[in-house]
Amino acid sequence: MASGSKKVIYAALAGNSLIAISKFTAAFFTGSSAMLSEGVHSLVDTGNQILMLHGLKKASKKPDKMHPFGYGTELYFWAFVVAILIFALGSGISLYEGIKHIRHPEVITDPTWNYVVLGLAIIFEGWAWTVAYLEFNRVKGKRGLWQEVRRSKDPTIFTILFEDTAAMLGLVAALVGIFLAQYLGIPELDGVASVVIAAILAAVAVLLAIECKGLLIGEGASKEVVEGIEQIFSNDSRIVSLNELLTMHMGPTDILVNVSIDFSDALDSKEVEAAVSDFETQIKQQFPNVKRIFIEAQSFLSHIRVNSA
Repeated sequence: MASGSKKVIYAALAGNSLIAISKFTAAFFTGSSAMLSEGVHSLVDTGNQILMLHGLKKASKKPDKMHPFGYGTELYFWAFVVAILIFALGSGISLYEGIKHIRHPEVITDPTWNYVVLGLAIIFEGWAWTVAYLEFNRVKGKRGLWQEVRRSKDPTIFTILFEDTAAMLGLVAALVGIFLAQYLGIPELDGVASVVIAAILAAVAVLLAIECKGLLIGEGASKEVVEGIEQIFSNDSRIVSLNELLTMHMGPTDILVNVSIDFSDALDSKEVEAAVSDFETQIKQQFPNVKRIFIEAQSFLSHIRVNSA
């Protein structure tokens, strides 16, 4: 997870840093609102990638007494911060600039700068998007893109993919807006392009916030993992019933499993201990992302009584 995520982030960071400088340069010489909005967009994206790298570093810290389950959820927090920044800075500033230039339009003096920078930006963003998509496609298997986003517990890859998609759409909007403003002689269209870019960024920010919220408040393991663990218990004659199975992602590759089991009365304490060890070994071998397993020996009736109290 970490190596794939970092590769995607580094690619996006390199591309956005160069693109942001180019866009601000073009905006300075041409006075284009859409180009300034795109510069802000790329600058925000650059900062976001730095935050995602920071999140990966923090999430890799070892568990301690204050955080016995580790720091994996730090990654989810920083991904949520990224969503907020996209909305507040990227979308907010673009909307402000767009409205300002619609109310007080400025004629673009020399659009050549804009076309050159936008053309290069599309190439660089296209490369970064391709890296992100290939990495995302590598882990999604046969599932659809949106289905995999909903299923994914690694926010770094789909966050960068969403950002790069928004960047490509924003570049197209800026290119169309600048061209129409020049060709039709309607400078307000440059500001309209900024408003369109703001709308694109706001939509992406909302999608990211929704996904990150689910990860922050705690999501269980995938259906395949839960059913696989249930199958391990159901195939064992030492088990009378599986009372309850609870899972939670403490990080993209860190799953916590809590199980309540009604063992056969024919087993003595040593045999129960041996069974617990067997189950832990089987589960971790079959599902390497399961890092912690807590198994509780409890009769079915006692489990019902305690949980209904």
